[in-house]
Amino acid sequence: MPAYQYKARDRQGRLISAVIEADDIRTAARVLREKGLFIAEIKEPGRGLQAEIKLSVLEPKPGLKDLAIFSRQLATMLGAGLPIVQALAILEKQTEKKKFQEILRDVRLEVEGGANFSEALSRHKLFNRLYINLVRAGETSGSLDTILDRLATFQENELALIGKIRSALTYPAIVFVFAIGVTYFLLTTIVPQFAQILTGLGSELPLLTRALMAISDFLRQSSLFLLLLAVGLYFGYRSYYRTERGRRQIDQIKLRLPIFGNLVKKSALARFSRTFGLLISSGVNIVEALDITKGTAGNAIVEDILEQTKVAIQAGEPVYTTLQAHPQVFPPMVGSMVAIGEETGALDTMLTKIADFYEREVDEAVSALTAAIEPLMIIFLGVVVGVIVAGMFLPLFRIIGTLSQQ
Repeated sequence: MPAYQYKARDRQGRLISAVIEADDIRTAARVLREKGLFIAEIKEPGRGLQAEIKLSVLEPKPGLKDLAIFSRQLATMLGAGLPIVQALAILEKQTEKKKFQEILRDVRLEVEGGANFSEALSRHKLFNRLYINLVRAGETSGSLDTILDRLATFQENELALIGKIRSALTYPAIVFVFAIGVTYFLLTTIVPQFAQILTGLGSELPLLTRALMAISDFLRQSSLFLLLLAVGLYFGYRSYYRTERGRRQIDQIKLRLPIFGNLVKKSALARFSRTFGLLISSGVNIVEALDITKGTAGNAIVEDILEQTKVAIQAGEPVYTTLQAHPQVFPPMVGSMVAIGEETGALDTMLTKIADFYEREVDEAVSALTAAIEPLMIIFLGVVVGVIVAGMFLPLFRIIGTLSQQ
């Protein structure tokens, strides 16, 4: 009798993975249903070359873009009147990423078993606290499709903001790595050949040439050490950033950087305003909204200010009081607009306007930064190559001049 592998959930929602023997796959499915199990998957085990090979490391993991598409499509189907289980089944079939498909299958089975949609989502790390709380608010108010539509818009704005910041950093990073590579190649390959020729001529070498030769010798002898040092510094930075003190110090430095600090601050303000406004407009109470927003700030200094704001609100103070006390992070304009929003009862609208403003500011800052860095990087590369060429050819010009006078 053939054996079939299956995954199913019992009436308590627990996932069971086991093997059942039956005459065929239909009989196996019928026996499992008679036992009160909700079947997630059932198949005949592969053998030999037909066995399924899983390379989980190579499978792409679902990310923010997948969540945005899922939220938008689910909102559309719920708005059209489809039951949530049927909508989840459709999305499960059409998703291309297997891991996301498995998550949706588990969520669908849990909802079919009687669990709330937000409760089913909370069992998967893919859905953060912000997502789960908004879905719960939508279930409570009976406007889940509207909340999911807002979530999709929020995630699309977040993707656009991340894309802008990446575009500002990618180009200079590529040019910088290329410049370092060219410099290393010239110093370790071309300079030693010229140094051998110049040394053989026996002429006195200029200071610039001697310095380049010394740097070349150091790089050729210490390349492995420098590589290990770079790797060690990278992992040391990551380890230190994981500590509470290290994260605060590094995030403080990020905000104070001459050029990139302004970009970091504006993106943090846009994220804070957009998240806080979304939660307030969706009916989440202001203390819980601040607590959730704090977890998505992405900067320890901003998180500390939001924690102080939450404590102040619990003590009866308005939101803008704490924000105005930290003008180095929250400019006066933000505090003033939040104050107007609280006084008029339109805090969510004001926060949305603040988010729109700072997202435009980020866009302009990215454009200006890219335009400024491009010529600077080209000049840097030109200067480095020029210094190396000058250091190698100056002695040759001097020797040729000496020989022409004889």
